[in-house]
Amino acid sequence: MKLIHVLALLPFIGMLGGLPFVNTVTPYVLGMPFNLFWIILWVVLSSVIMAILNIIDRDHREGDDL
Repeated sequence: MKLIHVLALLPFIGMLGGLPFVNTVTPYVLGMPFNLFWIILWVVLSSVIMAILNIIDRDHREGDDL
């Protein structure tokens, strides 16, 4: 697999694949149950990963004048 494909899969795996493993309420992080913190963390990380993918993809399409 290419790096782009692996990076694109990370948010899906982190948010949906990791959710059953962190399905606890007792540790509170920033005043939120850990389950809610996990989802919000991956929403933010998804934006960062998509920005990185945009930069990587921009380097591969040098001929486009968009």
